[in-house]
Amino acid sequence: MWPGNAWRAALFWVPRGRRAQSALAQLRGILEGELEGIRGAGTWKSERVITSRQGPHIRVDGVSGAVEFGASSMVTPGILNFCANNYLGLSSHPEVIQAGLQALEEFGAGLSSVRFICGTQSIHKNLEAKIARFHQREDAILYPSCYDANAGLFEALLTPEDAVLSDELNHASIIDGIRLCKAHKYRYRHLDMADLEAKLQEAQKHRLRLVATDGAFSMDGDIAPLQEICCLASRYGALVFMDECHATGFLGPTGRGTDELLGVMDQVTIINSTLGKALGGASGGYTTGPGPLVSLLRQRARPYLFSNSLPPAVVGCASKALDLLMGSNTIVQSMAAKTQRCDSQQGRLGGGETWFRSKMEAAGFTISGASHPICPVMLGDARLASRMADDMLKRGIFVIGFSYPVVPKGKARIRVQISAVHSEEDIDRCVEAFVEVGRLHGALP
Repeated sequence: MWPGNAWRAALFWVPRGRRAQSALAQLRGILEGELEGIRGAGTWKSERVITSRQGPHIRVDGVSGAVEFGASSMVTPGILNFCANNYLGLSSHPEVIQAGLQALEEFGAGLSSVRFICGTQSIHKNLEAKIARFHQREDAILYPSCYDANAGLFEALLTPEDAVLSDELNHASIIDGIRLCKAHKYRYRHLDMADLEAKLQEAQKHRLRLVATDGAFSMDGDIAPLQEICCLASRYGALVFMDECHATGFLGPTGRGTDELLGVMDQVTIINSTLGKALGGASGGYTTGPGPLVSLLRQRARPYLFSNSLPPAVVGCASKALDLLMGSNTIVQSMAAKTQRCDSQQGRLGGGETWFRSKMEAAGFTISGASHPICPVMLGDARLASRMADDMLKRGIFVIGFSYPVVPKGKARIRVQISAVHSEEDIDRCVEAFVEVGRLHGALP
């Protein structure tokens, strides 16, 4: 005889271990379904394993130096890498590496602490001051990544009394950072200044208005019309924020970025950028702008308060990269020459188009953007982009197909990125491989 209602509980009693296994089995089923959906859509992202330093020529696990071109084959010094953010070639620069080793030896592997407890060393403060000088701003604050810088800014700065106006194609980190804040949110059409003006007029009722844009848009290779944005911001009493991850170090006469390129350095209030691309390529991000803003971020930005300090080796590498840029324009001018190169003997025009871009367009490809080392080869279909990228690797060219959710559905592409350390022969080989693979897959006639 069961006491009270115990018999009812007994009917539903399942051993604890069996309940846990059942929940895990349910989770596995859900996850496998999601993964199969990704595979079925042709948007699965595989990770190729590099077995060398980053650079224009790399070694890739499972890929030999012998590559195919039509019916012939050739042996190359390595796989040509055309998809790194290593714009200036500083990721493996000997002086940058040596600076990282020196910082590692002098300051250790890491701090085992966040900044405000016991995680601030002299090299962190020196790098922040150097970043502020580089951008001609009052102060700067370091983060583990620019994603963290974007996650920390909007929530700390904006309140429900404020408004943020964001380009619809801004980077995911800007979008996620804006989602975290309680400000009123407006999204304007990509590079559409008439739509931005309409949104600014609508936002006049709010205390602060912050226009948020990428300086250079990483998926399309186009550049924000900063002069027009700053003019509208001035007209409607707004501030301008800019993410410069794909501009810092190489856009503008001295590599200061999009605001220098377009002559509005004194009109952009806040800049977020990265140490993980042109400035050594290791890791780290930052915000630079008004001193009181940086002070507020040190008090309230959650990614700063709750993340370990940047490792000394990363700080040392980035600091040396900035020294190289601030000491000479040679590296920046080399990148500009690559971007503006044209072959007049063949009738190919420069005018802001890359040498790569003009050759690819002449072959029949559609290339997005202009006047930027990012040259997206637009293909549309995700499976086509993935298969073409795989066949490019067989021909010794490392490129990656980009598809949803990284880019909108129906706009899959292979994003090619030109570096200051790519040679003319490297670019020619890349174009030749694209033409051959494009014809093989029906992307070209």
